[in-house]
Amino acid sequence: MMSGSIFKQKKGETMSKKNIAVLGAGKMGLGIAQLFATKGHQVKVIYVYDDKIRCDAAAVVRDNLSVLVENDVMTQQEADAAAARISFVDTIEEVADFADVVFEGIIEKLEIKQDYFAKMDAIFPPTTILATNTSAISITEIAEKSVHKERIIGTHYWNPAYLVPLVEVIKTKYVSDETVQATYDLLKEAGKRPVIVKKDVPGFLANRMQHALFREALNIIEQDIADPADVDDAIKYGFGMRLGICAPVEVMDMGGLDLTYNIHSYLFPHLCNSTEPSKLLTDNIAKGNLGFKTGQGLETWSKEDVEKANKELTEGLIKVARVLGRL
Repeated sequence: MMSGSIFKQKKGETMSKKNIAVLGAGKMGLGIAQLFATKGHQVKVIYVYDDKIRCDAAAVVRDNLSVLVENDVMTQQEADAAAARISFVDTIEEVADFADVVFEGIIEKLEIKQDYFAKMDAIFPPTTILATNTSAISITEIAEKSVHKERIIGTHYWNPAYLVPLVEVIKTKYVSDETVQATYDLLKEAGKRPVIVKKDVPGFLANRMQHALFREALNIIEQDIADPADVDDAIKYGFGMRLGICAPVEVMDMGGLDLTYNIHSYLFPHLCNSTEPSKLLTDNIAKGNLGFKTGQGLETWSKEDVEKANKELTEGLIKVARVLGRL
């Protein structure tokens, strides 16, 4: 990482707790708010759209914290203290003199994000970092309508944000080194594992790899090579188990680049290289089969199945993180 930071501190001092604002009270926004609150930061969540009536945001956070208490990640006293550090406001103006950093987590539509960032850029002091949690949209494009583009950066969290350590820190052609460093340091202090994405490309880093896997998984199902459940089991009980310990670059070096080359030379012509979404996806969407939210996707999901899957995901991530020392 480069030297220098917007958040100035004396040599030998630990980073002071910065005030955090989160734009949007959806799943990701509340997850980010919860993360920083558990690390001792004061957090203000800004309601947008129908956030206030769509769900009880404070209750969602309390429920998430309860799961952590039940799994001995924190005490009830710590959970109560974290919840007390989060407050909710109705307008951006209410946090203008409060926030050191704003994390945006609103709808994935470019023009809406551009307008919100332009508004925040006009309201917040130039030293306030403005970060977007977009998982797909160009950070550079999001910053286009803003004046102080040097303080706008991408921070792509993974759901649930309070459990998955990775945060992709995405640079733009405008962002300053100081903004990148300050964001990186803040995330490290919060216990995350930030990685620097040096180019603002579609999919950033991890989603490019994830969706390459999804494309091949859909192709395998579409070609009737294996059933959906067996595709998932091949990951869960196969190489997926080791990915958190030994990832692709390590695996290739471990096995030998000559072996990787030989496999690629034979295998690549047989893999899916389509530049369009799978017909399996488009056909299911046309039928209204959207997955958990409709009860039918590539597989059938009852209400009980959905609740079980969500519970297993959260508790499974806690167990894995604990074993790997990443909690």
